[in-house]
Amino acid sequence: LGSGSFSTVKQAHDRETGQAVAVKCIKRKTLPPDEIDALKDEVSILKQISHPNIIHMHDFFEEPENYYLVMEVMSGGELFDRIVQKSYYNEKEARDLVKILLDAICYMHDRNIVHRDLKPENLLLQNRDNDSEIRLADFGFAKRVKGNLSLSTQCGTPGYVAPEILKGDKYGLAVDIWSIGVITYILLGGYPPFHDDNQATLYKKIKSGDFVFHPEYWDPVSKEAKDLITRMLTVDYEKRLTAKDALNHPWI
Repeated sequence: LGSGSFSTVKQAHDRETGQAVAVKCIKRKTLPPDEIDALKDEVSILKQISHPNIIHMHDFFEEPENYYLVMEVMSGGELFDRIVQKSYYNEKEARDLVKILLDAICYMHDRNIVHRDLKPENLLLQNRDNDSEIRLADFGFAKRVKGNLSLSTQCGTPGYVAPEILKGDKYGLAVDIWSIGVITYILLGGYPPFHDDNQATLYKKIKSGDFVFHPEYWDPVSKEAKDLITRMLTVDYEKRLTAKDALNHPWI
């Protein structure tokens, strides 16, 4: 089904039930120590969560040469590819997706778990016929938060990463809301709010919250949708909406 630097993903079947599963095979000897710690964090978190829109881990095995994560199969590909194919979403389609994502993140945040790498590539479609059957995946950067601002590791994906991470500040759950703001902007506008070929310039734009709603693309979009995006892309994390606040926003 796919491969990465340290792993391959293969389709398999449960011998007892016949159910199709995806097995992520990770070679132990090629995995650096910090990646082993991250994998164990990921497995620990996946064991503790169960939500209809978060990818389900069926099992985890350790052998002398490999680790195996047994996950549910998602045959519809990444939301990223669907966005490229469609260019942009109408408000109802975008709202359905954002509501699902916020609901999953609200569930995680209620349990003090932050994802830290929300982006369309990590939202998987159950099948190619229904965009609303999505699952949040890739918990490699997910972390349990002790207190509101307990994290300091710089991680995430350029373009989606929150300003407080780039500034080197202590941060918490609010970084996920920033990323959802970016995703919502992309769904409705068809392009990212922060973009520059020069990474230093891109990071400067993110840190200052320098984005606009260009009239030629955004005039048809409702004020409520733009208000939600603006409140999620608020540089001051203390004034940024929480997942619960966002779920109660008039646009949702």
